[in-house]
Amino acid sequence: MKKTIQNTTFDKGVVIPGLLFILGICAFTVLFPAPTEAVLESVKNFIFVNLNWVYVWSVTLFVIFLVYLMCSKYGNIKLGSNDSEPEHSFFSWISMLFAAGMGIGLMYFAVAEPMSHYAGEGFAGNHYNNQAENAQLYTFFHWGIHAWAVYGLVGLCLAYFTYRYRLPLSLRSCLYPLLKEKINGGWGNAVDVFALCSTFFGITTTLGFGVVQINSGLKALNIIPQADFATQTGIVAVLVTLAVFSAISGVSKGIKILSNINISAAVLLMLFVLIAGPTVYIIGSFTQGVGNYISSFFTISFNTHVYDEKSLPWFYNWTILYWAWWISWAPFVGLFIARISKGRTIKSFVAAVLLLPTLFNLIWMSVFGSSAIWTDFHIADGALSILVDNPEALMFSFLEYLPFASISKAVVILIVIIFFMTSADSGILVMDSIATKNSQVSPIWQKIFWGALLAVISLLLLQAGGLKALQTMTLITALPFAVIMLFMAAALMKGLVIDYSYYQRSFAVSTVPWSGRLWKQRLKQIVTFKDRRSAEAFIIIKAEQAFLELQEEFAHRGIQASVQSASDPFSVELQIPHDRVHNFIYGVQVQSKKVSGFLVEEQNLPEFQNSRTYYPKTYFGDTRPGYDVQYFTKNELISDVLKHYERFLDITAEESNEMFTSK
Repeated sequence: MKKTIQNTTFDKGVVIPGLLFILGICAFTVLFPAPTEAVLESVKNFIFVNLNWVYVWSVTLFVIFLVYLMCSKYGNIKLGSNDSEPEHSFFSWISMLFAAGMGIGLMYFAVAEPMSHYAGEGFAGNHYNNQAENAQLYTFFHWGIHAWAVYGLVGLCLAYFTYRYRLPLSLRSCLYPLLKEKINGGWGNAVDVFALCSTFFGITTTLGFGVVQINSGLKALNIIPQADFATQTGIVAVLVTLAVFSAISGVSKGIKILSNINISAAVLLMLFVLIAGPTVYIIGSFTQGVGNYISSFFTISFNTHVYDEKSLPWFYNWTILYWAWWISWAPFVGLFIARISKGRTIKSFVAAVLLLPTLFNLIWMSVFGSSAIWTDFHIADGALSILVDNPEALMFSFLEYLPFASISKAVVILIVIIFFMTSADSGILVMDSIATKNSQVSPIWQKIFWGALLAVISLLLLQAGGLKALQTMTLITALPFAVIMLFMAAALMKGLVIDYSYYQRSFAVSTVPWSGRLWKQRLKQIVTFKDRRSAEAFIIIKAEQAFLELQEEFAHRGIQASVQSASDPFSVELQIPHDRVHNFIYGVQVQSKKVSGFLVEEQNLPEFQNSRTYYPKTYFGDTRPGYDVQYFTKNELISDVLKHYERFLDITAEESNEMFTSK
């Protein structure tokens, strides 16, 4: 039984070690920022220099694995029961993906990263056009499919095992095929503690960047005289308070509304820059950039720069840092993506998560990054290049070269503020979910607690200068989690193989219920119009009587079965309850379907009196699709039930299926 702290839904095995580690690391970074940063930086450098190949191979394998799943026979498997439907509209779902996944980063690095590649030492000495082309290529690379593959893998594993296998929405659940019941013990707690700490560190550092950029924007608009700590405190207090209110209102209200507003505002800002900036250059650079990205995809994916030692520092500080950054954020973003993705197929999930955000990112980075580079070379005379060491100010400085600068800067600040809030409130929900092992009902004070902790720690780190040390700590944690993600992929593959086998399993004995003996009776049934009354009569006369006879025969053999009827929809079912595995259910219910108008008017066809026909259809306890049984006799229906019961016993007897059939 889950052990919780009194008067809360917190799980003691997760929240206590998690908070101790979070507070301990933060205390060191606040009290001893310089020494802590030096130690962590040396550890990070060792990992980046000697183990960078782990990141390169892991992230590339994630891409290949997800593309394989999207195109394979497993792509039609749903993240939920076979009859489940998506909870959110497609637009809202995509909007929330952006808001949680890359919101503040898109605003912070849209101009800063391309300008850094263009003006930095990584491609120094090249011609202007080559520098611009390389800057765009590697910006695409860092914000493209690889980044979303990291998020997508964790989100897919979580959604699959949570909604398909009915396990808790927790990282431990992703390893169930490998660890089995051990996920409920120390191993599972360790995975969740890691996820809690990684989520907290990632959100804290990102919120720190967001506060700095908001501060810089307010200063650029002359709303505040200087970017001081008092202003930062006020910004954090107001925005985190609003984020807590949004988190309390739930995903379907606060986060969805804010995400829809923000993606709309971001698109309008992007269109403004496209029209007001060098439009032809932007479109041309995007077109060529996409081709360059596709043609260079595998080369840059596996490039470790081992033959170009001069570019190694750039490689460590950009590509490897990004891969570590996306991996460190994966527990948080993956949990949030899973939370909003119930009911979608694996194919639609992977296609949407990999391709749509990538396409948007490429367009976004082309509009802002290519515009900034063109402006710097043709208009600003290098003024933007000088600011590459001040990335939070680059976006606002770039907008000064476009019309309506004050308005566009205000829109940027608004977008960053909303991204700040959506990152914070989704983070609050995710951390509370991890700390409670996905408790569905948590006290409001717990969400307030996480919001307050985020605000206090962010401000302390900003004031003490420990934000960079915490960021370094986050990047270090990415290495072990990359290994965990490889195990998660193996576990997912094992689960999918079992899943596909379960639903595609044929019957042990192939039976064909029809024979020539009753052909006149069946022809009469075929050419007779099927109304609701006839379908209900089939259920009462044939199905219910068949089930009652089976119930009696099961009872003679010591097996308790029940027969239950319902009126909406009109149905009857035979159920055999079990303690350790899911109940066996075979039911028949009235279904209707629309008849083509051509058939209603056709003379040489059975007479259809209206546009709907009714028929009895089977359904099962494991949500497999049912089928029409209107032409079955009572004995044939009994035979069909026994056929499914034999299949049920065969599947539940196999040890490999226990995670799918057990309660």
